[in-house]
Amino acid sequence: MNKKIELQDLGLKDYKETWDYQETLFRGIVDSKIKNRREDAGLITKNYFLFVEHPHVYTLGKSGDMSNLLVDQTQLKEKNASFYKVNRGGDITYHGPGQIVGYPILDLDNFFTDIHKYLRFLEEMIILTLAEYGLKAERSPGETGVWLDVGTPFARKICAMGVRASRWVTMHGFALNVNANLGYFDLMIPCGIRGKAVTSLNVELGKKEVDQAEVKTKLLKHFAELFKAEFV
Repeated sequence: MNKKIELQDLGLKDYKETWDYQETLFRGIVDSKIKNRREDAGLITKNYFLFVEHPHVYTLGKSGDMSNLLVDQTQLKEKNASFYKVNRGGDITYHGPGQIVGYPILDLDNFFTDIHKYLRFLEEMIILTLAEYGLKAERSPGETGVWLDVGTPFARKICAMGVRASRWVTMHGFALNVNANLGYFDLMIPCGIRGKAVTSLNVELGKKEVDQAEVKTKLLKHFAELFKAEFV
């Protein structure tokens, strides 16, 4: 079992380009697994973790409702935003500058074959990271992602999640609002959940800007501990 994960920080990168790159890495792992099964090739399957920041973009998951996007193509252009239907779970999500997006592309056979545990570990990584900033983040029953003030009228989402898995290989991942422009969330019904607010780490801390490199370091530390993995 290979518990080493290749870390790549792609910087600011177009959503579609990143999606295509994810698919290439994903397919490489799946192909190795198929070859191992058919030919007993003994290939070691790789794991990847991509950090990226996207220009303004809205993505709609397989089971998403198009009506949750509240603007048309013309209005998207005016906001310098793009839109894609994608092959992950979940509904509509926004990505943009000031948001840390993480795409773990893992062969879960190297860790554990339980997709629910995988999602819970991603949430736990976020919860533990935010705790280091003095925030009590938690899960909201029936709603994937990470929230603040769950069960109150002030409940607000700080991290969205949506993943795809095939043959126990994962792609897509999480989007943590760190220095996000929250105005862009007004153009959709986030994750298809009405009446729930969205927030960002800098807003919660009352800061103009939070050091994103520091947040990434904390995320990786907790991810490595949870998955008993090593980043290379």
